[in-house]
Formats: sequence, C-alpha cells, structure tokens
Amino acid sequence: MTIPRVLIIAGSDSGGGAGIQADLKTVSALGAFGMTAITALTAQNTTGVFGVLEIAPGFVVQQIEACACDIGCDAIKTGMLSSSAIIEAIAAAISPYRSAPLVVDPVMISKHGAPLLKPEAIAALKGKLMPLATVVTPNLHEAGALIGREITTLAEMKEAARAILDLGPKNVVIKGGHLVNVAADLLYDGREFTVFNADRIESKDTHGTGCCFASAIAANLAHKGSVLESVAAAKEFITESIRSGVRVGKGYGPANPMAMLYRKAGM
Repeated sequence: MTIPRVLIIAGSDSGGGAGIQADLKTVSALGAFGMTAITALTAQNTTGVFGVLEIAPGFVVQQIEACACDIGCDAIKTGMLSSSAIIEAIAAAISPYRSAPLVVDPVMISKHGAPLLKPEAIAALKGKLMPLATVVTPNLHEAGALIGREITTLAEMKEAARAILDLGPKNVVIKGGHLVNVAADLLYDGREFTVFNADRIESKDTHGTGCCFASAIAANLAHKGSVLESVAAAKEFITESIRSGVRVGKGYGPANPMAMLYRKAGM
C-alpha cells in the first residue's frame, strides 16, 4: 500500500488541540502519512499557554533530514516556527525538496493571545520561507502583521492578498474567520480571486482551526489535488471540524479533525 507523505514542521501543543497534535490527526484523517519536525514544546491547555521551550535549530534540521532522506515527502507544512534562527534553518533544509508543495501557516499568536513567533522573526518569515511557499494561509491578524495594516473587510482582504503574493508565495489564502456575520476565506493565485463561504458556527471550541486547515490543504496537495481543489476540500473539512468541536477543558476546546471520519462511520 502506498500512501501520500506529509512532513509537518511545527510546535507541540501539550493540550492536543493545535500544533503537531492537530496536524497529525488531520493528515491521518485525510488518508496521508504524517511525519514531524518539532520546532518548540509548549506547555498549554484549553485556558492558556504557560511555557515555550524552543528546539535548537540544528536539531530541527536533523529531524527534517531524517524524515526526508528515508521516507520522503509529497507535501510539507509549517506551523509555529518561533524564531528567525529556526526559520532560516528550515528554509535551507527544505530547499532540496522543492518538488514537494509547501504550505506555510504563519502562526504568530495563540488562541489565548500568547506570542508564538518572536517579532524579529517576521522578517525572516517574509524573506526566507514565504518565497518558497506553494500556499500561505494567514488569518486576518497575521495578514495584517505581514503587510502592516489592519484588515476588516473582504475588499481589504483582496488588497492584502496582492501584497502578500508580492512576497513570493505562489498562492495566498487569507482566512476570514473573524469577519462579521460570515466565515469567508479568500484564495488568490495571482490571476483571480476565489471566495469560499460558509455559515458562521457559533462555538467556543475552535482551538487549532488554523493548524487543521493548513494541514488539510497539505494533505490534499499530497494526494495530487490542485491548489483550488485542495483549499476547497480543506474549507469543507474545517467547517465540519468546527461544527463538531470537542467540549473538553475549561477554556477554548479544540476543533475536531476526526469529525468527517466519525460521520462516515456513523458515529
């Protein structure tokens, strides 16, 4: 049996709702094989982030090379990268694997407001990693940080997508989950815009949605879907994951990347 392979480079969420843990659940649910290179360990749960321990850049690279040279990869996804040194090391390490599509989720801040990317690392993200990306998936806050202005409307999302594409990625998906009334995501490929709409689901259990969405895009790209097909499938996947969010803990519970599997199994 052959299976698409996705290399995930991101931080660990001890609470299991986001980060590497959510990424692995997502790619597994979508029929891909997930490998990991962990960039940071976080002590967190549904109520907050209580500590972050960065992994040495050289060891992050060693994890990448150990996976890629033996198992190989059909897609690569990055999440929490923490520092400019880690970003620069990753950009160099994945350069030999440019045939694999790269999905960059520019994780900057947690659901609870804790910083997950040092401010000085934004320049490295923009200059070193984003030019390698097949798809970059900022939310409204992250897109605003990348271009230096606030984004609150669909028209502003389009302007931001153009500006972010100028940084070098082939495609930009701006996640509009914080728009008023609708949950609209915008894909820009340099030629045209595609808007993916979904009804807003009022739920407190949305931790890890960005991780799951980007990993779903990566898994679908590993299955040889087009960017448009992969983003559309990821939008459906994350909408169902939010609708079936898991009520655990005292704070923000996680979205449920296993929801579609459960539905198919009649659970």
